[in-house]
Amino acid sequence: MHEFSIAVNIIDIASKAAENEDAEKINEVEIEVGMLSGVIIEALEFALESAVKNTLLENAKIVIDKVKALAKCNDCQAEFEPDNLIAQCPVCSSIDFKIIRGRELRVKSINVD
Repeated sequence: MHEFSIAVNIIDIASKAAENEDAEKINEVEIEVGMLSGVIIEALEFALESAVKNTLLENAKIVIDKVKALAKCNDCQAEFEPDNLIAQCPVCSSIDFKIIRGRELRVKSINVD
């Protein structure tokens, strides 16, 4: 379950940011997870519940924003929302496309006191 190591990394990022701001408490952490990132959001939520114990994030609100995938066909230039990395353009049926968004996995914001 790689989501636990992701959870630990999120805690490290937020804790270091709080430390840099001389904050005593983290109120909220907002995370963006692309639908094609390979992260199972439910597993990440479960991992975060366990990993935040005895950290500055223990009482913080954790917001996970799901980022829909968007691709652009290299043949006809149509933009579409693929369900997975093996998709076809709905306009021309090409499998030659570029992912524009949907692979994100980042800490978007950290609110501290």
